[in-house]
Amino acid sequence: MYEEKGAKVNRSLWIYEKLIRREVVNKKQLARFFKVSEKTIQRDIEDIKDYLNNYKDQSRELFDIKYIRNKNGYYMYVNGDDNDILNKKDVLAICKILLESRAFCKEEINHLINSVLNQIDNTQRKHVNELIVNELFNFVPLKHNDKLLSKIWDLSEYIRLKQVININYMKVDGVKVNRTIKPVAIIFSEYYFYLIAYFEDVYFDNPTVFRIDRIDSYEESGKRFSISESERFKDGEFRNKIQFMYSGEIIKVKFKFWGSSVEAVLDRLPTARIIEKEGNKYIIQAEVYGKGILMWIMSQMQFIEVMEPKDFREEIKKL
Repeated sequence: MYEEKGAKVNRSLWIYEKLIRREVVNKKQLARFFKVSEKTIQRDIEDIKDYLNNYKDQSRELFDIKYIRNKNGYYMYVNGDDNDILNKKDVLAICKILLESRAFCKEEINHLINSVLNQIDNTQRKHVNELIVNELFNFVPLKHNDKLLSKIWDLSEYIRLKQVININYMKVDGVKVNRTIKPVAIIFSEYYFYLIAYFEDVYFDNPTVFRIDRIDSYEESGKRFSISESERFKDGEFRNKIQFMYSGEIIKVKFKFWGSSVEAVLDRLPTARIIEKEGNKYIIQAEVYGKGILMWIMSQMQFIEVMEPKDFREEIKKL
C-alpha cells in the first residue's frame, strides 16, 4: 500500500511539474509511460485540479487546467487568460533582447536564457533554441565581466526600503572613491545598468549616475531617508530626458535637423517634437539633460544647427 501511495504521489508531482512548465499533458501517453490506466491518470489530474481550487483561496493567482481538443491534452492556464503565459514568440523576443543587450556575463546570460526557455514546452523550446544557439555560442560579454544579478537585487531592496548606503566606486579614470548615497532607481541603457542616487547631504535636486558594474562593494549605513511624493524620482521622465546617461541641468533645446531620418531623432530623444518644417529641414524642440545632449549633437554636427538656448548655441560653436 505504501508503494502504491508513493507511486501515486510521484506520478501526480510529475504531471503537475509538466503542467507548471506549460506542457500539454496527454492521458494516453502518460498511461503508457507509467503503466497505468487512463482512468488513473484522469484521477491524478482531477486531484491536481482540486488542489489548485483550494489554492485559489490563498493566492491572487488563479490556476485552471483545461482540456484542449486540438492538442489532445490538458493545459494549465493562469488567471484565466492564456495571454498571461509566455509562448514561443515571447520567449524568442526576450532571448534576443537579452543577447543583444550584452549586459550580463556568460554565466548569467546562460542562466537567464535557460530560465526563460523553461517557460515553454520541450517542442517550443527546441524551436527557439535552434534560432538562438549560434548567437548564444558566439556571445561576447562586456569587458567588465561582472556578475550583476545579485547586485541589482540588493540595490533594488535598498531603494525599496529607502536605505542610505555606503558604496566603494571606481570612477572612469580608475580612481576608487567612497560615497554615501540615497539610491532611488535602477535604469538600463546601452549595455549598462545604472544606479540613480542622491548624495546623502544633498537635497533632492539633480541626481548622480553610477554604473553598477563599477560599484565594488556596498553596505547599509544604518540610516534611512524619506522623500515626499512631489520630490519622488520619476524613472520614466528621467529616461526620456537623458542621453548616454550623462546628467546635468535640464535645458530646453531647439535645433534644425536635415539628416536622412527625422524618425531616428524622435526615437533617440523621447521628449522631442517637431514644431516646424522649412523645406527639407525640421525644427525640433526637446527637454533634456545638458551634458548628454551635447554629446549626441556633436555626433550629428553635419545634420544639426542649434538654435536655442543662445548660451548652449555659443558653446556648440566653440567646439
